[in-house]
Amino acid sequence: MRRLFLIVFALLALLLAAAVIAPTFLPSETYRGRIETALSERLDRQVQITGDVQVRLLPSLAVSAADVRIANAPGYGDEPFAEMAALRLRLALIPLLSRQVIVEEFVLVDPVIRMASDGRTNNWSFGSGEAGASGGQAQGRAQGRRPGALPFDAELGDVRIENGRIVYRAPDADWRINEADLAAVMSGLDDPARISGRFILNEEAVRLDLEAGSLRALFEGAETPLTLNLGGEALTLDFDGLVPAGADYAIAGRAELDMDLRRMARLAGAASPEGDAFRRFSGSGQLTANAARAAFTGAQVRLDDIAASGRVDAVYSGARPQINAELAVPELDLTPYIPAEDGARGAAAGGGLGPWSEAPLELGALRGLDASLNAEVGRLIARDIELTDAVLEARLNNGLLTADIERFRLYDGDGFAQARIDLRGGVPQMRLAGRLDALQAQPFLAALAEFNRLQGVSGLEFEFTASGASPAAIMSSLNGTGCFGVENGALVGVNLAQVIRTVEQAIETRALPSGFGDRQTTDFTSLAGSFTVQNGRARNIDLAMLSPLLRVAGEGEINLAEQTIAYRLTPRAVQSLTGQGGQTDLAGIAVPIRISGSFSDLSIGLDYEAIIQSLLRAQAADAIGGDVGRALSDGETLEDAARDAVGALVRDAINRNVREDAEQPADGEPTQGETPAAEPRRDPGRALFEGLLNQALGGQDEEDPPAQDTPSEDPPGR
Repeated sequence: MRRLFLIVFALLALLLAAAVIAPTFLPSETYRGRIETALSERLDRQVQITGDVQVRLLPSLAVSAADVRIANAPGYGDEPFAEMAALRLRLALIPLLSRQVIVEEFVLVDPVIRMASDGRTNNWSFGSGEAGASGGQAQGRAQGRRPGALPFDAELGDVRIENGRIVYRAPDADWRINEADLAAVMSGLDDPARISGRFILNEEAVRLDLEAGSLRALFEGAETPLTLNLGGEALTLDFDGLVPAGADYAIAGRAELDMDLRRMARLAGAASPEGDAFRRFSGSGQLTANAARAAFTGAQVRLDDIAASGRVDAVYSGARPQINAELAVPELDLTPYIPAEDGARGAAAGGGLGPWSEAPLELGALRGLDASLNAEVGRLIARDIELTDAVLEARLNNGLLTADIERFRLYDGDGFAQARIDLRGGVPQMRLAGRLDALQAQPFLAALAEFNRLQGVSGLEFEFTASGASPAAIMSSLNGTGCFGVENGALVGVNLAQVIRTVEQAIETRALPSGFGDRQTTDFTSLAGSFTVQNGRARNIDLAMLSPLLRVAGEGEINLAEQTIAYRLTPRAVQSLTGQGGQTDLAGIAVPIRISGSFSDLSIGLDYEAIIQSLLRAQAADAIGGDVGRALSDGETLEDAARDAVGALVRDAINRNVREDAEQPADGEPTQGETPAAEPRRDPGRALFEGLLNQALGGQDEEDPPAQDTPSEDPPGR
């Protein structure tokens, strides 16, 4: 028995010695080739080990290799997908016999991973036979969470990455991770597993701490607690939740995010906009996400000084990402996000407005995603314009943006607006329509165009279309129609009645009459008109202002593309106005006022020729009097006034003679109480002529013409 024991012991000792000594004498090429073949078949990529390879069985199973390379996917260049300077793996040997994996050491030294995507395929989908999105997705589904995925136990000792590097390139992204030092710790598959460390993300230092409640639960489909803390100067992300039970990898829990947008823009290689906008974004709420979509509910988000609450969903499994949001915004101040005047249009020399910019608008982002937004905004500010109680609904679909502000309050009035931007063709197409009712004109126009010369309760309806890629092209192609009206208001800066009173003196001095000045006003009961816009030129021909003393007409053109104005206002007194010194009754006098020049340099002048003609007409009206005079005072020409007066006389005479003819007894029928007259009936044509002649000469204007002379008897004695 003892002899048998010694024989068995000797054999075991011999085997143990062989396990220790044999790897020393076997060439490394034997292991290199087998390892390369096994890994190449498993990854479906060529694996090369060009450095030393060492294998040791005792006291632990240890493998080390230098200069390891994994080939890239077809179509992604000659650089390896991954490479590392050294790989060291050491496993406890005896526990392997009982299906227990104890990783005593697993170290990657200077690993480099190059990830790339062209938007349709990628180079990190292994085992699909090709670099394809569908193949990668199919493999991902096949390798989903399932019971029995880890039929062994495991323990991690010294598991780390030294000085790692990851490069990710896509058509719209370029991310680089350098100097990654990460370590993993796990005492068993049913115990928490943790990865922590630091790395440099595009020149920004980032800290990472990720912990899963159990790797076995994570891979086998059971509910798994999960926490993530990602921190740096540009970005901090904290997640505390779980991976729900199921076959898919998903997360659910509370998330908090804070981003320095300008630092993030630098990380992404993008330029930050000028001004004090897009500084910081933060948000918190319940996050649920999987490989296809994410939802952020009960969200509290903040962009700079704009706070909002609601829900945000994102779907990223299709050809274009889709974002849907339902938000309540107490106050939305868009002023910091609107380009400055000199940036959008260029500063003119010497100040004022400059020409519209020829630079293309940045609208490409609208083609890259689909989105919808439903928002209720308590207060919306855009420079000096303030809306309240606004309800906004916006849709972006395949390059077509439609936005409806269903209702809003604006300077004590109500309104709605619709906007449309179509980027589906080569040139952006735009439409804007809306209506404003019962708003205060002065604060609205002051906020819109720094024009504070009009007071009253106003309304406006408009519809515009345009096309173009730059502000200059849009304004040059602007077309549309609209109408406006103002009630119970005033023109500030001019007293038109005073202008008319002093017009005679202005003709003599060839200067503006008095009545212009910041303290002068012209009250009116209504002001209304309509306009058309064609190729950036707004035309109005029917401006009408009514007041107890005046009537004002206006017509002209405003060139929005070239920022010029050529307009003519014609006030006319409808009640008696005494002229300068009381010499002339100026009722009916028209005083045309010309407004012309650029938006930044307007000039005001009088049409002296028209004013002189109006004064002469008034003097002629006073001299002629009667209907002709009144017509002249109302602005008719002398020819038209005379024609109208003669026509009226003719009509009156005809009507009078017709009545007389109807009242004349028939021939041979005597009037009651009279003896039949022997004279013939009067000729109507002659009576008409006599009546016209009589009135033209200022003679009698009776119902009956003078009695005809009859022969008298000679006096006695003749």
